[in-house]
Amino acid sequence: MQRTLLVSTDGQAIMRSHDGGAKWYRLNIGQDLEYDDCVRCLLVDPRDPKAVWAGSERGLFRSEDCGAHWHRVDCALNDYAVWKLAVSESDPNILYAGTGSPTRSAFFRSRDGGVTWQQTTLLMPERCAGVSRPRMLAIAVDPKDPQDVWVGVEEGGLFRTRDGGDSWTRLDEAWPNHPGNSDIHDIVILPSKEQGPNTVLVLVVTALYRSEDGGATWTRAHAKESWGLRYARVLLKKPGSDDEIAIGIGDGTPGTTAEVLLSTDRGASWTPTTLDAQPNSCLWAFGANPADPALLMAGTKFGHFFLSEDGGRHWAKQAREFSEITGMAWLPATPVDMELPHETH
Repeated sequence: MQRTLLVSTDGQAIMRSHDGGAKWYRLNIGQDLEYDDCVRCLLVDPRDPKAVWAGSERGLFRSEDCGAHWHRVDCALNDYAVWKLAVSESDPNILYAGTGSPTRSAFFRSRDGGVTWQQTTLLMPERCAGVSRPRMLAIAVDPKDPQDVWVGVEEGGLFRTRDGGDSWTRLDEAWPNHPGNSDIHDIVILPSKEQGPNTVLVLVVTALYRSEDGGATWTRAHAKESWGLRYARVLLKKPGSDDEIAIGIGDGTPGTTAEVLLSTDRGASWTPTTLDAQPNSCLWAFGANPADPALLMAGTKFGHFFLSEDGGRHWAKQAREFSEITGMAWLPATPVDMELPHETH
């Protein structure tokens, strides 16, 4: 299978490889997206195997040729730093975006496949405790209902809308053991089996909250007590499975090491995986694609890049290292016509 690996970074924009990571290309100059931009997230377009969106500190960008060329999506996100993008599984024309530092943290939606965007009523204060300015790190859409969306804000709380963003309910203030934990890092929704409620996993800075009844009640696993590392950052639902999840944890931010744990029972229990080298900092991003559920990507805050070809059980560190890795994705295609890159590594 042809593949394009994409890594978004703080300071090197988006790096791409078409040969499994042996050689990497920077962006050519003269594009809407600068080759040294800060890009916060990537989102593959499920309607097109060569298309991907990127959220940067200068708005929303899109590529239709596996990341070789990028154009600005001229829309309501132009003046915002886009931290998170999500698309509905049941209706890929519905997308959501969360913004944040250094701009205002707000929630946006698109109902026409990402062409136009509308700001919703969810808006964070300009300042917060802990990270100075809030940022929306987590957006999870119910796989069966594109209007049911969960949003997590780093130093802002956990919110849910059932009408696509017209109205909101805050949920974290009622959590057991640690009420009011507002430092949300990631969210995964595991669709219900048959007609039962969804399982929802919400990752905060020091713990994992889990609900088996769609958010009515919760249990809490403290990161340090459960896994020996105190800083919980990212989750990944394995494509093609409603039961398998990966979690990335570390000893701090940026920290000095990290681990990847796997669950095959919807987050009830976790098993350590094997990394062939010690990460140089906490895990900061995961990447996957339904085209091959066994191929997973993981990146650290200080630029280590790991690949797994067996669904996350074993991870191999790649030779190429980056600046801060903010997002990862891969596409089951390569550009048809790729001009000479600006620089190779």
